Amino acid sequence: MNLKEAFRYQNKLQSLLDEAQGILDCDANVTKVANTYLRHKVMPEAEDETVMDVAQTEYAEQITDIARFMLYLLEEKSRLFAAIRKAKDALDMDMDSEVSLNAARQSIARTFKRMNDLRSSEQLLSGGGTGYRFNAEGNQISYCCDVKRVTTINYDRKVIHAALSKLNRQADETSNRLDLCLVTSKVDYTVPFDVNASFAEAFETYLENAKN
Repeated sequence: MNLKEAFRYQNKLQSLLDEAQGILDCDANVTKVANTYLRHKVMPEAEDETVMDVAQTEYAEQITDIARFMLYLLEEKSRLFAAIRKAKDALDMDMDSEVSLNAARQSIARTFKRMNDLRSSEQLLSGGGTGYRFNAEGNQISYCCDVKRVTTINYDRKVIHAALSKLNRQADETSNRLDLCLVTSKVDYTVPFDVNASFAEAFETYLENAKN
């Protein structure tokens, strides 16, 4: 498999782990509750009756196997991590660093693009200002006036535009290199079950292999 497929399978293993853990995190699944109705105490002719609570999962009788399956998935995840690390080490680039660096480039580029798109503007705010004056009687009163608001950019647009173009070019080039690495790399890992297998199918495959 290549790195792209390995990352997808990494997510698959985690989703199976989450589902298994969800089963074990529910007390109703990992315990058996017996409710005995003590009818004989109130009616001598009646018999006591014991009723078991219904389990919340179809795997109620396989809880120990589910726990073992979780540990197995954890081991598989560890093996896959090691295989991915080995594949990354064989690349001619530090993939993790480049991904992080490219994310920073793209973030800065978004800021520079917003700055590059800003334009100087002028607008009239009708009645947007207030002031005070004295009337004929000598009393101080407030009044309203229009406000002319002029907005100008406070930076060198040429510098920002040039930097934006360079960042976009670098980000695109790095993205293309990363995409190429994802599909051409070799990850030495054999999948234990199909990536599209359901939890039930993966668990069944595990049980079958555990018997052998």
